[in-house]
Amino acid sequence: MDSYRKTGIIVGVLFIIATVASILGSVSLGSILGAPNYLGSVSAHGNQMIMAVILFLMAATSAVATSFMLFPILRRHIESLAMGYVVLRIFENVFYVVGALVLLIILTLSQKYVAGAVDASYYQVLGTLLLTLREWSVLIGTLLFAGLASMTLNYVLYQTKLVPRWLSLWGFIGAALIVLLGLSGILGFGMGFSSPFALLAIPIAVQEMVFAAWLIFKGFNPSVIASKSLQGE
Repeated sequence: MDSYRKTGIIVGVLFIIATVASILGSVSLGSILGAPNYLGSVSAHGNQMIMAVILFLMAATSAVATSFMLFPILRRHIESLAMGYVVLRIFENVFYVVGALVLLIILTLSQKYVAGAVDASYYQVLGTLLLTLREWSVLIGTLLFAGLASMTLNYVLYQTKLVPRWLSLWGFIGAALIVLLGLSGILGFGMGFSSPFALLAIPIAVQEMVFAAWLIFKGFNPSVIASKSLQGE
């Protein structure tokens, strides 16, 4: 098995881990933060919060790892965009980590709130600020930067034909919809699962699973790889 085939399998697995971990993290988090008395709710569901954090960190690590695995291949075709993909994934990862740390801080805050150490209003104000920080980290990091990274990747894939063009075009459009989802949240139109705008995330979520399966079972276009090898690149 050549290095390109191995890379394709690894990247495919990483995409699956990133998507599944992100979905499971959201499921684990559930509606805990949306409860009227969310500080009390968080303390009562501490294990779920910690599990959500672990899953989100798994998703972040897997997502950024795809860029480093793909860079040697993409740079042979369009080096500037290959580097851009890495940079965008790193920014996405930073915001992912910030969001995860905020969840841990909220958990600690909730535990102190339930213990009744000081005035409850202090914790409520701080909790509101932390929830706002997490919301912006999701909007900017896991939607805008993730969407832009995916657009960059699929543009390179479309231009190079490393995978079928229908697949990369699907990915590019789906990624653009994710960016639109992020912008809708920034503009105040809502971004929760109950929002109709959440449907914008479906095309890229499905595409990434198809893309992952393609890399695992088919790999990159061998004729494109062979062409670059003949050119000595």
